[in-house]
Amino acid sequence: MDENRSITGDGPSVAAQDPSAGLDQIRGFLKAKDDTSRSVGLALLKSVLDTQAQLREDVVQVNALWESISPKFLDRLLRATKNDHVTADEARNMIDIAVGVLHTFAIILPEESREDKRFIGRIDPLVNCLVQSSPESTVLVLQTLLTLASCTVGATQIIQIKDVTPLTELSTQQPLVLDVIGLSWSNASTAKSNLNIVSSSIDEIMPKLMVAFKDTDAVTLLAFTADAFSKVPPEVLRADPPWLEGLILLLKKLVASRPTAAGRAAYIEAAATLLQVFQQSCPSRLFRDDKQRDASAKPFSYLLVNLILIDIRSSFPTLLSKLNSSDYPSTARRLAGGFDVISGFIGFLVRSLDDIDEESSSSTLAISPDLLLKLRKDIAETMSLAIEYMRDRWDASVAGVSGLHPDARAGTSATSEGTRLTLTWGSMKDNIPDDPLILASIRTLAIWLREDENENMRSESAGLTDMFIELYKTPSSKALDFKYPILTALEATLTTEGGIDGFLSHDAWAVLAGDLESIVRYTVAEPASNVNSEASRGIEIIRVLLAVIDDSAVTEPHQHWMQIAETAASMKPGPKLIAPWVMELKIAMVQLAAALLHKSSPGMRKRYRTTAVALSGLSQDLQKQLKDGNSLMPDDFQDSVDDVILELANLY
Repeated sequence: MDENRSITGDGPSVAAQDPSAGLDQIRGFLKAKDDTSRSVGLALLKSVLDTQAQLREDVVQVNALWESISPKFLDRLLRATKNDHVTADEARNMIDIAVGVLHTFAIILPEESREDKRFIGRIDPLVNCLVQSSPESTVLVLQTLLTLASCTVGATQIIQIKDVTPLTELSTQQPLVLDVIGLSWSNASTAKSNLNIVSSSIDEIMPKLMVAFKDTDAVTLLAFTADAFSKVPPEVLRADPPWLEGLILLLKKLVASRPTAAGRAAYIEAAATLLQVFQQSCPSRLFRDDKQRDASAKPFSYLLVNLILIDIRSSFPTLLSKLNSSDYPSTARRLAGGFDVISGFIGFLVRSLDDIDEESSSSTLAISPDLLLKLRKDIAETMSLAIEYMRDRWDASVAGVSGLHPDARAGTSATSEGTRLTLTWGSMKDNIPDDPLILASIRTLAIWLREDENENMRSESAGLTDMFIELYKTPSSKALDFKYPILTALEATLTTEGGIDGFLSHDAWAVLAGDLESIVRYTVAEPASNVNSEASRGIEIIRVLLAVIDDSAVTEPHQHWMQIAETAASMKPGPKLIAPWVMELKIAMVQLAAALLHKSSPGMRKRYRTTAVALSGLSQDLQKQLKDGNSLMPDDFQDSVDDVILELANLY
């Protein structure tokens, strides 16, 4: 007993006098047959590891000590409960010792050892012990689980826990619970074999979390939802899960409660995420009217959209001054989410109006005409402010001033705060392509320009053409792809007075044509299943270029434009079974080439006679393919090919 006491700290410890002998003695305790000695060994080991930094960095010793611990003994300690032989305090102390040791080893063990079954197998007992662990040990358990969730193996084990109730019941008191769950879903999803497991876990855990947060404002849950669902692959989320309705009800309740700034950010970002990941099932649930509401009350969709518009408009005036502040990223995320909700609402509104036009009884639109007019005015005002902000943001971070030639931006100046572009003043970094607010603003603006034929708004937007083209040229990340919304916006701005001149003055034809040629090459080289997205973008590019060619301001195409015609002529019909998107792209390419030839001067047309012959042959091959696979293609494809064959025949 005296020997034990000296080791635990009442006198000079054996470990302090002779570290090697002390560790051997600890290992001896850990390998003993009786639980008392093992418990003493664990306590000593925890003390030594906490006080000796050099030992914690010794991978060999750490692994050896870990191997000395019996996993079954740890499990017994974690399962300790009050009974005839063990008091409540003793049971809690047993849990504290086991949790403390596991927490320490989770930090100091190398990653491959943490992924081993000896450690991963302790996840279930760790979760189960949360029912009776002390507050301090509860935090350590959650920190340990969070560490284990950082690897795929650990994350997979966590989402396969037999009973997650001990976790979910703590979620309102311990924010770390949601961190553990979210990280587990995200990291487990990195293995394709886990996708169904993650999907089942989400469907199991979400209802339990909603029950736990039922009597709260649900701010934490909604913030978690926005973060977690944006980090998992779309395929793990079912198209219309049974818990979605309840989650949206919690969101609506929060919106109606006049929440704090944190609550406002939570419901905006949650709504945006849900609209993104549940594109078919969420819009009607979020924006439809509640039939039980007071007749004098305004519809929820009006309330939500109006609050978001107010938030955006009130934030823009001071946003530029916050570019370099630590608050800007969170503010940008909230406002980007707001724009995404507005985009979703516009889409829902258009579909609802289409339902009314078709005399469909299933229309979910319940906003009165006067409220719709007010929303239209408010959205237009908000988009005008967004255009102004984007212009200022672009000039502040990149361009220096509107209309300045890009070559003038090349100079840099070394300052005490780093090297900066000489003609910009707003941001330390040219990081607009990484700013979700800019993308969301452009996307919403593009949709609004397409759906609301407001000439003044389109003229204002045309002033952003230089920014659009520069952003289009920027290599897009997986998360932020500017190309589609920019193409939609350009299609609208080209209809304005001077829109074509602005487009051509920024070398936009060359930028879009270059992208189109790369798309054509890609769709030829890749399997049909991989090209739909690229082919779709190619079709959008062709719409924009056709609008340029067809404009009366363009009397004849430039010589370098004809490269598109040559690219089209070089295409092959391809296999008999061709994806509809690829077929549409090929037809559109021939249409674009025919339009270029049609508007060419007689001399240029003569020089490209061989190209026209090749295009005619390609068109006839496509016509034959369409007839052979008629049931697989839309009917209008055949009409388009027939028209272009006739147009090419009339050229010469």
